[in-house]
Amino acid sequence: MEVQQVLHMNEGTGETSYAKNSQVQKKIISTAIPIIEEAIRDFCSTNIKGSFGIADLGCSSGPNTLLLASDIIAIVKGMCHHQNRPFPEFQVYLNDLPGNDFNTLFRSLPAFYEKINKGEERDSSACFVAGVPGSFYGRLFPTRSLDFVHSSSSLHWLSEVPPEIDAKAKTPLNEGRVYISKTSPPSVANAYLAQFKRDFSLFLKSRSEEIVAGGRMVLTLSGRSNPDLTGGESSYKFDLLADALNDMVSEGLIEKEKVDSFNFPFYEPSSDELMLEIERQGSFVLHRQAVCKVDWDATATDNTTNEETGTTTTIKGEYAARVARAVIEPMLKEHFGEEVMENLFQRLGRLAQHVPRESAKYTLIIISVIRKG
Repeated sequence: MEVQQVLHMNEGTGETSYAKNSQVQKKIISTAIPIIEEAIRDFCSTNIKGSFGIADLGCSSGPNTLLLASDIIAIVKGMCHHQNRPFPEFQVYLNDLPGNDFNTLFRSLPAFYEKINKGEERDSSACFVAGVPGSFYGRLFPTRSLDFVHSSSSLHWLSEVPPEIDAKAKTPLNEGRVYISKTSPPSVANAYLAQFKRDFSLFLKSRSEEIVAGGRMVLTLSGRSNPDLTGGESSYKFDLLADALNDMVSEGLIEKEKVDSFNFPFYEPSSDELMLEIERQGSFVLHRQAVCKVDWDATATDNTTNEETGTTTTIKGEYAARVARAVIEPMLKEHFGEEVMENLFQRLGRLAQHVPRESAKYTLIIISVIRKG
């Protein structure tokens, strides 16, 4: 599987599109906003110049991207008002892989420009938006061109499936699973960890060349609260998907070899794993770190309620499957074929319907770092 070709969200604005099913990612961004605002205010207290470079890495194409960019610009403008300074020119870089639906994103730019300039004189502040297709596991921007870098719900995606997991072996290393699982041999988890270290180290090195001295970077990604490599909350979620696929294998709808040869390019690091790589790479210093949890289901109030306790006991399986489909369907479609997608996600929804509320949560790791001078 060529990750750069198939790792993108469902396009357009239809019922299974990412644009229609990104409420969870919006909650994740809102969780990080206080840390984002703190980082920008701290930077702008001494560093506002004639231009301000912003990069959103893994921006995707839904409504969250430009919503966040407008929030960042509003924070900087607020600092300028407070300091009685003119607004800088804003350069906003929107980055994702080439398969991203940039067309849908760009069609929302007129409303974005109107929002950021509302209540101001025409052309009172210049803002230039550019799409930057390419992998953030490498250089993307000119040297020292960025003041603030943000990435949300993206860095848990790897540049490739770990090559140590040989999909062509006679006995597949991760048979019947699509990610690290309790039943996976230790070599699978170790291969994923090694791939994460390679990728994250390259990410930090690349950003260190692009961010100005003292510049800020806030990263939010899915992580592990458990040091056990098989203890991530998403292991549970991917096990549900593997179960749905294996059910289809038992009914002759999918070949077993197809399941055995598929693994997601995904890894949930622990806080310690992130910090070790940041310290080892050496270009950034930690300013703030937070770990929190967010429900899989962004519509929690609509779920089943226990009549005796008044508490929610299970999630809405159909909703959870639709959210997952908006993110992972392109990868699955490429490998298993489009004709089985509807059946697969219906099965996933039925399995997810029985997941207890306390198990259906993402662990988020938010880190705010400063580029060393």
